[in-house]
Parts: sequence; structure tokens; C-alpha cells
Amino acid sequence: MEYRNIAIIAHVDHGKTTLVDGLLKQTLKLKHGEEIAERAMDSNDLEKERGITILAKNTAVEYKGIKINIVDTPGHADFGGEVERVLGMVDGALVLVDAAEGPMPQTRFVLRKALELGLKPIVVINKIDRQDARVEDVVNLTFDLMAELGATEDQLDFPILYAVARDGKAYRDLDKPQDDMHELFEMVLEYIPAPPTDLEAPFQMLVTNLDYSEYLGRIVLGRIQRGQVKKGEFVQLMHKDGSMSKSRVIQPFTHMGLARIEADVVGAGDIVALAGIEDAQIGETIADLADPEALPIITVDEPTVSMTFQPNTSPFAGKEGKYVTSRHLNDRLKREVMTNVSLKVEELRPDEFVVSGRGELHLSILLETMRREGYELQVGAPQVITRDIDGEKSEPIEHLVVDVPEYHSSTVIGAISSRKGQLVNMEPQGTRVRVEFKVPSRALFGFRTQFLSMTQGEGIMSHIFDGYAPWAGELKTRQNGSLVAMEAGNAFAYSIWKLQDRGSFFILPAAEVYVGMIVGENAREKDMDVNVCKNKKLTNVRSSGADDALSLTPIKKLTLEDALEYIGDDELVEITPKSIRLRKKILEPNMRK
Repeated sequence: MEYRNIAIIAHVDHGKTTLVDGLLKQTLKLKHGEEIAERAMDSNDLEKERGITILAKNTAVEYKGIKINIVDTPGHADFGGEVERVLGMVDGALVLVDAAEGPMPQTRFVLRKALELGLKPIVVINKIDRQDARVEDVVNLTFDLMAELGATEDQLDFPILYAVARDGKAYRDLDKPQDDMHELFEMVLEYIPAPPTDLEAPFQMLVTNLDYSEYLGRIVLGRIQRGQVKKGEFVQLMHKDGSMSKSRVIQPFTHMGLARIEADVVGAGDIVALAGIEDAQIGETIADLADPEALPIITVDEPTVSMTFQPNTSPFAGKEGKYVTSRHLNDRLKREVMTNVSLKVEELRPDEFVVSGRGELHLSILLETMRREGYELQVGAPQVITRDIDGEKSEPIEHLVVDVPEYHSSTVIGAISSRKGQLVNMEPQGTRVRVEFKVPSRALFGFRTQFLSMTQGEGIMSHIFDGYAPWAGELKTRQNGSLVAMEAGNAFAYSIWKLQDRGSFFILPAAEVYVGMIVGENAREKDMDVNVCKNKKLTNVRSSGADDALSLTPIKKLTLEDALEYIGDDELVEITPKSIRLRKKILEPNMRK
């Protein structure tokens, strides 16, 4: 069979997963009553809830007898490791760009990786039905970006498609709109080179992803570089340290649509899954038993942010979770590192681990997954990973792009400048302004919430790691102290009402609190110990209006990301399956002073 292998790469929310939906709907002969759900490739719960792609996944369609393997990749910078490892499986890329927003930071990142690997790009200008679409400008901006990233002449001679992915339409000529995506398929067959398919050579495949099945155990995914492998055949697994172990392929699979199909033999050029190779890790090679030859190991960019993970030690520990000990935590983190290539775990002590990742979102998705699995733990504030470059302390820098209404631009520029951000470029776009900055990564911790309130929810911001620069000095990102409970018990509406002019609260009346738990944000700079467990003293004298309903200010309900952004260096987030609480590292008020 002939193959084409393509990745779909773009910035977050530019419509990658929706485009895959359209391709699937048009090429699969749907069985009676079967439907492809919206964003079918976003299969795990967190992806469905947040509307973002977190894990790179592959699917396949057949067009004119040729099998097209499609890899849907994440658009968030924090999941860049997912993109880097799958680009080696493909020969071309559909570069999706929003017709109004144009190329954004993550487009730059994935495009640079794709061009370095020599992939052939096809540019798809999506959402051309937007009122603020500026198609010609966006095409020019994309060309400029490719030239800036060092594309070859062959890559710069890219074909262009115009699409409304939501409606399942893509076509070459703006003046001749089509009702389907057949022109996109034609373009893929025409421009994307077919992979080498030497079936006689010794078998060789690089592991680029791992999956797990209750019945078959570990399943490895990747593209076969050469040769073929049969069901039941023995192969050599070549480890990163140079050692080898013999394994047996219990069941090979190929992909079609959203299904994995059992096969007796799979061959070069196809993206396949193999069950039975238990010890395989991402980046290792599965090779022919008689003639093993290793492929280059996958390398991904280094992590930039770290957090300390510890078992929960609060007075409420063990009440809600199923896995509460440091052994449980250690086993779970070791399992995660096997599949999450851009994550690193270092054991400081038996009960303290430093987990490093690509950003706050990368680590918060791991924490959210763990709490849903029944884990209880506590984590410290995110810290940037510094390096010593030429004898100078250096820190990670982000390329930040903000798109805001014109009348909010000066406020935003002022706020980012106060966080040591340097303005790089400013471009008016109708009633909005697009501003670009170089800013220290740590300056963006906790900034998203402030940014949204500053722009009244109308601002869009995105950022991506841009390299290292000399340490920018001390940064003050948080202006307010915390309100800390000084007595354990249940919170009373009366005491919250009495204290609400001192700050805003995170807890509701009747919530259980312990000494040292953070119950709110102080209106002033310093921390303040408060007693929220004090009820109103009752007397036998009644006066008119004495028992009127207390009017409480609505609480600030913190999500996991909000909590991680909020905490200071002497604070922790306590994460359990049912609750997210904030606490001081040292609970006793007297020992904190």
C-alpha cells in the first residue's frame, strides 16, 4: 500500500482538531447510526472539558487507495514535547493559521521544528469566514515567518489552502469555493512525499509514543522506517544505554479512522502500534533480531519550570484520597516520566520530589490528572530553572504576544514593563492592538488573572519559551498578603462578615478549616491571622433588625491553576480528589513569626 504521513501543527485554538473531524467525516463510510463526535480526537476528559489538545494522537483515512496517516498535535507551548517527538514520524505538515490572528508564538515554535526536520509545509488559512479575516496579510506574515526561521527555497514555495474547518470545507482558490475537502486531499497526495517503503530490509522502528491496554499491557507506537514485522515474531529492543533485550510482538495494529485494527503483518512507511514489548521507552529502537541497528534517540527541549511535590501532611490528610503515601507518589511520577518526555523528576528526599516541566499548565494538567485518580499531595510554588551561562546566572525568557482593545493597551504595557518585560513590537489591527514582549518566565506566574481583569476579559495572551537571558533581578509579582486561619473548626458566616472589609475570602461559611490554612487574600501587603470560627454571642434581648440576613461578598473560587499562581514561597497548595486548599508551610502562627 502507498502512504502519506502528515502532522497538523498550529497555535492553540486555530482549529486543528476540528479540521481532523472534517477529514474523518468525509472519508469514513460511516456505519448506520455511527457519528463522529465534535473534536473526536480530544479523547481524554481534561481535553474535552478545556477544549484543548494535550496529547498528540494519530488517526488515518484512505483516499483514492492511498492511506493518509494524520497526527493531531497540541497547540499549547507547555505541551511542546508532544509535538517534538511526533514530527519525526511524518514527511509533511499542514500548517494551520487563523485568518484573523495570523501566526502566533506556538506556530513559530512548531514551524521551526518542522522546518529543521525538512518537512514539506502546506499552509492552510483557516476561519476565512471571520468578519475580521485578513487573508492576504496572514499569507504574507506566514511567508515572512518561514523566511525568518530559515526555510529552504523548496519549503518557501508552499501551496496555500483556504478553509472553514468547522463546515468541512477547504479549497485552493478563494474565488471558487468548494463544499468539501477533496482539494486538500489532492494537495497532500501531490506535495507530500511518500515515505520509503523498503519491505526487504531488516526491520527498524523508533518508539515515539506509548499506550496501555488492560489485556495486552504496554503498546508502543511509531513509524516503521524499513522492513516489516509479523505477529508472533521476535525482535530486538535497543535501549538508550546501548544494551539490548529480546521481545516478542504479540499483536501488531494499524489505524483507520478512530479505530485500531489488528493486522498479521505491518510494513515500512506506516504508523503502527505493537503490543508485547513491555520494557520499551520513548526514543528507543525496535530492530531486526539478526541485524539490529539503532536510530537516533529523540531529543526534546529542556524543562523551564519546577515544583516540589510532597505527600499531604495537613491535618486533613488521608480523608479523601486513595493514594496518600510517598511510595504511591514516587511510583506514579516514575510512570508519568515514561510517557511524558518533556517531564523530569528528581528525588530530593524519600518524601520530596522536584518535578520539572515546560510551564505551569504542563504541571497543573499532571496534578489535575493525579487528583482525579485519587492521589493526595501538596506542592510548592512554581520556580524557574536557572542556568549558569559564561559564569553568569541566566533565566528562561518568554516571547509574549498580547492582543488587546486599543483603550486597554497602555495599562497592559505598563503592567508588563513593571514585571521587567521589554516591548519588541507593536502593531495596530483595527480597533485592537497586538503587542509583543520579551519577558522573564517567572514574571508571568500569576499574571493571567490580572491580565484578564485589566482587559475586562477581552484580552488574548500567549507566550512561548524564547531562550535564556541574564537574571533580571528581584521581581515583585504579588502585592497582597494572605488571611490565615488561627483556629481550627467550621467557619461561621458571622465571622466572615465581620472580616470581609479586611480582604476577599476563598472559603464558604461552614467550611472546615485548620490552623495555618489560607482562607483569603488580605487587602494589605502583610499576612494576617484571622479567626473565622467565632460565632455571634447570643443574648436573651431581641432588638429589631438584629437577626437580619448577613450580606456576604461572593467568594473568590480558586481553580488549581489560580491556586498555583497565587501562592508565595512560604505557602503550599494541598490537592485532594475533592478539594484544593491553600496553606502555610509552617502551620503554627507562633513559629512563623
